[in-house]
Amino acid sequence: MDPVRYAASRNHLDGAVSGLSPYIRHGVVTLAQVRDTVQRRMTRGPGPVSEKLLQELAWRDYWQRLRRRLGDRIWDNLEPLKTGHPEEAYARELPADIREGRSGLACIDAFARQLIDTGWLHNHERMWLAAYVVHWRRVRWQAGARWFLRHLLDGDPASNNLSWQWVASSFSSKPYLFNRANLERFGAGRHCPGCPAAAACPFEASYEVLQGRLFAGEASGETT
Repeated sequence: MDPVRYAASRNHLDGAVSGLSPYIRHGVVTLAQVRDTVQRRMTRGPGPVSEKLLQELAWRDYWQRLRRRLGDRIWDNLEPLKTGHPEEAYARELPADIREGRSGLACIDAFARQLIDTGWLHNHERMWLAAYVVHWRRVRWQAGARWFLRHLLDGDPASNNLSWQWVASSFSSKPYLFNRANLERFGAGRHCPGCPAAAACPFEASYEVLQGRLFAGEASGETT
């Protein structure tokens, strides 16, 4: 675990992620133990650059505290959607082509197969897949959250559900979006080359154009 490399590259699929989430989820290590280890290593490196991993640990602690307060309400929209669409416009069930990794989109299908086959996804892959499910396919975030929890080795209702709600905009000021440029920037060149849907890629547009296609009213998209 290298806190400095993590801070610099964690958003990239080939970046230096810690890989600790399954161990934290199942109690092999605690957040406090990871925090203490990171702080010791930070004394040997540039502190301000290394703090990102500590921030992510703090977010995980926050999700856990919020879940204890909310209980089963973690499955309910915490705020109204900011997409301009009513909740009734979203399907209750995850379509089979997404669930089985046969949407025809190389990136989405790779994410789905990796989820099923390995039980793990990079955080960026989770956000991209969640955004596709909720915004492009207009499926309720709860369906995607249940799907993730069935397969993720680090599946934790607090981090999982609240992250889905952040993407959906029921726990954030605006919906999260990505486009092809974002995917190519952080995706390590794994998916776009040779994609059978490249000529009609639904992600090939500016954020402004995608917002107009996907949302109604004044909704705007979060980008990374």
